[in-house]
Amino acid sequence: MSQSVWALIVIGLLLVGVNTLLWGVAGLCRVVAQFVAHRRMHRSARLGRPALSLHPSVTRDQVAIVIAAHNEELVLAETLRSAARQVPLRQVFVISDGSSDGTVSLARDAGANVLELSPNRGKAGAIVAGIRHFDLKTHFEVVVLLDADTHLSENYLETGLPLFTDDAVVAVAGRATTLLKPGARSLGGRLLVAYRERVYIAVQLLIKFGQAARSINVVTIVPGFASMYRSRVLELIDIAAPGLTIEDYNMTFEIHARSLGRIAFHPNAAVALTQDPDNFHDYLKQVGRWSLGFWQTVIRHPWQPRKFWLALYLYIAELVTSSILLVLLVPLIALSAASGVFTSLGWNGMVGGFEVAVVISPGVLILGIVIPDYLLTIFAAIVARRPSFLLYGFAFPVLRLIDAALCLHRLPEAIVGESTGAWTSPSRRAPELTSHGRGADGES
Repeated sequence: MSQSVWALIVIGLLLVGVNTLLWGVAGLCRVVAQFVAHRRMHRSARLGRPALSLHPSVTRDQVAIVIAAHNEELVLAETLRSAARQVPLRQVFVISDGSSDGTVSLARDAGANVLELSPNRGKAGAIVAGIRHFDLKTHFEVVVLLDADTHLSENYLETGLPLFTDDAVVAVAGRATTLLKPGARSLGGRLLVAYRERVYIAVQLLIKFGQAARSINVVTIVPGFASMYRSRVLELIDIAAPGLTIEDYNMTFEIHARSLGRIAFHPNAAVALTQDPDNFHDYLKQVGRWSLGFWQTVIRHPWQPRKFWLALYLYIAELVTSSILLVLLVPLIALSAASGVFTSLGWNGMVGGFEVAVVISPGVLILGIVIPDYLLTIFAAIVARRPSFLLYGFAFPVLRLIDAALCLHRLPEAIVGESTGAWTSPSRRAPELTSHGRGADGES
């Protein structure tokens, strides 16, 4: 094959990712195994054989929902209504972390349990305070950690709790999907929200599902926006570890580092919708915060000779390599184009007596980025049943480049700096209400 074809393959492989291919195959094996098990179960039922007995799942009255909130009056009411469709509000605990708006009164009026904290401790500190204050370990088997802007799907607990049937499971990672109502306020906002949904689909279906296989168990993050933990392990996890920007990466790493048990995830279980940023300022702030929190957690948890760390460092190597490639893409294209122009004008390729060779054409560089990235967009459009992704997808490589730059930019800060954990929520979009007082997405 020609040099250009090899370059196209290598660049495309880096952009799609070895991790995506590896864990995608593992996920496909899970799908096949589940299909075979389902067929066997039906065959046994037809033959009159008894089904295998399983330990009973956790029941709804054994579940507490904890919501850490900082000035969230704009969105909290809808989140509480969503939580109340899963458990009675007496099982919902709102931790107001230094709120100065109507968060506290709104939560109390709704019937939830409320703890007020002052000053602002950060989300992790608020979670710890709430768990201890209400003694949730004593009264509940499972704790749902829920963000104040998150809506749980109608079958969140119905599909998520059965994953705790395996006693080895200590956490269930919620399936994230973006909340479309209220909609983004601009075309650029809709682009950002669509891109975030594509990220969710690609990471969760092509990577996390495979990582969560029973015999593998190398899930990197149990997202803090809407996930479940056995209450007994929460006191074994250093939730509010000092110097960290976010808590969910650290909590996940703690499970692996302390060998506390298995993390379960299934794309059709424990689905929740979250409100993603629809403006560039909040988007940069959120992605930068996530990147910083990831690097801080990696530094806090040194290498261990276990499969989780093998998988983690494979991911890190690929993340850094692809991020550098993306950041260098623009100057490489410019250099390659300039070389072609100068060569056509008679330049012999020599500078100061040294030969300068630019062997990859701008077209190959661009196609190496665009083609694999657009294939991910097509996959996401099919999964989400959103044809608009096919149009937005032409701009997604630019957002990937921005993500890569933020990832690299935050690494030095994680090495030399520390964070207090104090937080401010991104700007929220108020729920759209109809004349009947129901949400525009049909929820009451």
